[in-house]
Amino acid sequence: MKRIPQRTCVGCREVLPKRTLIRIVRTPEGIRVDPTGKAAGRGAYLHNRRTCWERGFKGALAHALKIDLSDSDREVLHRFVETLPEESSPSDPANIAEQEGAWS
Repeated sequence: MKRIPQRTCVGCREVLPKRTLIRIVRTPEGIRVDPTGKAAGRGAYLHNRRTCWERGFKGALAHALKIDLSDSDREVLHRFVETLPEESSPSDPANIAEQEGAWS
């Protein structure tokens, strides 16, 4: 049986298969999102959830990459976060209707 690499989201600390997380890599040119997961450089992983990214910005991401995030690095990452889907809370009326429909 083939071993599936596991990685930890630096935002929520959940361990998941590497392919399900987004890799952020530190390169000599700066920080960037690595969609291939194979770019050279020190990497850190985050979910595609905005809450994980917000926690990561509070220090966990910089700690994992072993750098201080510059303003330009933060701007690059914030632009990527804006492309992520909006999260809705479980108490959102649309979610409640979906959940009730699933139970019917």
